[in-house]
Amino acid sequence: MKKLLFVFGTRPEAIKMCPLVNEFGRREGFDVRVCVTGQHEELLRDAMGAFGVAPDYDLGIMRPEQTLENITARVLDGMGDVFASYRPDLVFVHGDTTTSFSSALYCFYHRVPVAHVEAGLRTHDIFSPFPEEYNRRAIGLSAEYHFAPTENARDNLLAEGVPEARVWVTGNTVVDALKATVSDGYKSRITERVGGGRLILLTAHRRENHGEPLQRMLSAARRVAEEHGDVTLVYPVHLNPAVSIAAHELLGGLKNVILSEPLGVYDFHNLLSRAYFVMTDSGGVQEEASALGVPALVMREKTERPEGIAAGTLRLVGTEEEGIVSACRELLSDAGAREKMARAESPFGDGRACARIADIICEKAREGSF
Repeated sequence: MKKLLFVFGTRPEAIKMCPLVNEFGRREGFDVRVCVTGQHEELLRDAMGAFGVAPDYDLGIMRPEQTLENITARVLDGMGDVFASYRPDLVFVHGDTTTSFSSALYCFYHRVPVAHVEAGLRTHDIFSPFPEEYNRRAIGLSAEYHFAPTENARDNLLAEGVPEARVWVTGNTVVDALKATVSDGYKSRITERVGGGRLILLTAHRRENHGEPLQRMLSAARRVAEEHGDVTLVYPVHLNPAVSIAAHELLGGLKNVILSEPLGVYDFHNLLSRAYFVMTDSGGVQEEASALGVPALVMREKTERPEGIAAGTLRLVGTEEEGIVSACRELLSDAGAREKMARAESPFGDGRACARIADIICEKAREGSF
């Protein structure tokens, strides 16, 4: 019986890892356990509940105004407690969070193999996104199994010297997640308020955008809402005070703007599937929108998902107010431009990433590779 440990700490990780946990739970020959760090406590619990996954270990690291170094130190300490009671044969981490980086570092110190899900994404700028670009690269240095979502991600890894035999293109597990959450019959208080009108979904919270970039992004959103009274702009506001204060200052009081609490994964995915387009600085939302056929205006200077730009499902619009407003105006006034993005083929997979990853690990287990 091979012992597998899945470690994650944020809502985006949970959305992308829980379907994989469930996939391995259906396979024979594995003792599957989940360790959550609590880097995002409330949002994490909701996401896990949507997939029926419960933690076996909870490090409970979240603190008010926590810093990156605080998170890293507490994860390293907490992993020691987990390993004292459960010595896994293989540890799964996801993407680019500080939880994933710290967990992979602990495994490196103790010579435990790591499987990196969503490996190989790069902007080639160590500070953008911050600290995620560094985290991804650092995890890649010690990972034994690299599960790349796209060919471009695979090419990045090979260019960095990762042996070809340790890299597999699987698609992104978020597409698997969408199959479990999006419902044709979905209704909510927000959809009732939107009615038959056009919905614009806004997400903006990234650490590197706090301050002036976020102010510009929200000012652009306000102008779009003021110019187009026939649309409803929905903004699930992040709990971070740096985000929530700016959101209410710049978007509060507009009749066609809904500032909501952070949405659960079920509500968010279903609202996204019904959006006319999304304005976002998120990484995962770029993939989710592409898979759902929803145009995404990416409010960042760089993206580690250039496949979406090339495919036409994403448009990089930067963080300057005029550029964002101009792109929104185009999609709202030119149905053909919006339709072209919506019909573009998503490059992020077919919803079978979890099965592919599990098949690979099953084969490696039979070979005795770990």
